[in-house]
Amino acid sequence: MGTMTEEEAFALDEYYTKNPPKVDPAKARIRIPMVRIDNTTAEYLAEEAKTTHKKPEEIIGSLVREQIAHSAT
Repeated sequence: MGTMTEEEAFALDEYYTKNPPKVDPAKARIRIPMVRIDNTTAEYLAEEAKTTHKKPEEIIGSLVREQIAHSAT
């Protein structure tokens, strides 16, 4: 892929500024509102993500599933 000229970059910027892409909310990946977390939780998630090589949402999902399984017994 070649390099874009400055003229092409400005034209592309202008095009997408005037014609933003349409996004179908029904196809959005996240369907729940974002929630705030405290610093301790954020630090825990960051450390776990580093050591387990998982995304924070995967860690949260795992913790929630554990809690559901625990409460079902």
